[in-house]
Amino acid sequence: MSVRLREALREAAAEVPAYPVHDRAVRTARRTRRRMAAGVAAVLMLVALVPLAGRAGGVGPAPAGVDGPTLPDRIGLPVFGALHATDRPRLGPASVIFSGQARGLTGLLDENGTIGIVGADADRYRTYQVGYEAPVGEEVLLSPDGRRIAAPGGSSEHPRVDLVDLVDGVIRHLPSVVPGSVTTEPAGWAPDGKSLVVRDTVPTNPERSAYANVLSLVRLDTGRAVRLLETEQLPIFGDPVAFTADGSRLAWRIGDKVLIADADGQSITSFPLPPETGLAGKGAWLPDGSLSLVSRDPDSTRWRLRHVDPATGQDLGALELPAVSGVTTIRLLGWRPDGSALVVAYRPDPATPARFDQPMEMDQRTAYGHVRSVAVLALAPGAAAPTTVLAAPEQVLAIDVADRVVHSGLVRDADPPWGVGGRFWWGIGLAALLLGGVLARRAVTRARGPRG
Repeated sequence: MSVRLREALREAAAEVPAYPVHDRAVRTARRTRRRMAAGVAAVLMLVALVPLAGRAGGVGPAPAGVDGPTLPDRIGLPVFGALHATDRPRLGPASVIFSGQARGLTGLLDENGTIGIVGADADRYRTYQVGYEAPVGEEVLLSPDGRRIAAPGGSSEHPRVDLVDLVDGVIRHLPSVVPGSVTTEPAGWAPDGKSLVVRDTVPTNPERSAYANVLSLVRLDTGRAVRLLETEQLPIFGDPVAFTADGSRLAWRIGDKVLIADADGQSITSFPLPPETGLAGKGAWLPDGSLSLVSRDPDSTRWRLRHVDPATGQDLGALELPAVSGVTTIRLLGWRPDGSALVVAYRPDPATPARFDQPMEMDQRTAYGHVRSVAVLALAPGAAAPTTVLAAPEQVLAIDVADRVVHSGLVRDADPPWGVGGRFWWGIGLAALLLGGVLARRAVTRARGPRG
């Protein structure tokens, strides 16, 4: 290169304005961080809005002019990533809880132990994990007002009942009130929701080869317990204790007898049950003071509701309600304002070798292996056939309905949620936040350049 050419290049370069490399890099890094922060904020806002949008999309309209608890006319299954019972936004009181072996109710670790929960006035779903198979309506119970779920918890060394509050998201632990108990299960809610009957299983010898059952009525505010019964372990129909509407008396079945006591634990009476007959369910007390039973017609799968005099056990005959056919059994939830009975019907699994038109222990009739699906039916006085008021997917095998919903008599058009749930979007938001942090850090590192 000649001297003359070098001078010309220098003169040309001198006329070119200097480029502020460092300042421009800093401004670029700041702009990148601002854009990343805005993107992350947008993702988080979307995550926050998705549960609300899903909630709005899953609301089934209540009957016109009604503001209160209603029964959905069908239920779906919990979606992938469904919110848990204690997640925000809080669910509030529930209308229905259900369990079984369907998708969303079972997993690798919980052994059919996931409970589905449906809101009292809209189709907002939540889940709660018991951790093992625990049919609702038998071992997991919804409180009369739908606010709390009672489920067995703890271990054999420290058994307890877990009370899950769907309004404030708090889980309260109710320890066993029976020394030496190895299991504690809820057995029935008092109508005011302030007391709970619990059933304990207690070993009666050091080898733990024999056990006794203990029933206790526990006040939830004070922990005061009244012992109702202690007896050797016998088959017990998997059904809650039945309280009168005022909570002054309660009835339960043990073995082949029905026992009745007052709320102070004083025994009132007991009477034997005919074969293939059981206490009807948690709604067994009729408004007229008689007690209802379920019984199977001989050599059939047709079930009816009968009633008896609770003082003597005298059979007062079949109620003027339609029979339910083609089921393993029925369980009475309660009575609606129009006088109809609301029952859970257990429909048999065609693959099971069991014969449901023959004698069978009542608790076996509701066992998961024998049932394909359940439905809630209304048995109206004088009607020729039951009416289905709530349908459920196959492999939903147990269901419980809040007393408040039963007594309202109201049913809404349901719109169960679909797609993915709030926890899925929470995970996406967290992943986006982490990714945004990594990218922002890399951008800052590039802007600063290599050290040294």
